[in-house]
Amino acid sequence: MTISNKLKTFIRNRHDSSFEMPEEAKAKKSDFLEYAKIFAANHHERWDGTGYPRRLKGNEIPLLGRIMAIADVYNALTSVRPYRKAFTHEDAVRIITEGSGTQFDPALVEVFTRTAEQFRSLE
Repeated sequence: MTISNKLKTFIRNRHDSSFEMPEEAKAKKSDFLEYAKIFAANHHERWDGTGYPRRLKGNEIPLLGRIMAIADVYNALTSVRPYRKAFTHEDAVRIITEGSGTQFDPALVEVFTRTAEQFRSLE
C-alpha cells in the first residue's frame, strides 16, 4: 500500500468513526445536531459513487449531504489557503458546473448555477 493509499484509508476511517455524537448531545435530541451529523457524514460523497466514506452514489446520498457538498466546495474554492489564492466567484461556479454528474447532483448544480449570483455576497 502506497503512502497515498494509506492516507486515503486513514481519512475514510476517521470519517467513519467521527459520526458518533457525544452522549450528552444524543440526550438532547436536537434537530440542528441531526442535520449537522448528516452534513458531516455525507458531504464528501460523490454523485458517481467515488466519494467517501461510504461510496454512496446518486440518490443514495442524503439530500442535505448533496447540498452541503456544493456549498463546501464553493467555500473551499473561494477561500484563501496557505498554499494558494482564492479562486474567483466565476472560476468556482465553472469548477462546480464541470463537476455536474460526477462530483455533484446535476439537478442541484442546475439550481446552483441559476442562483450563483447570490453566492457572490458570501465571498
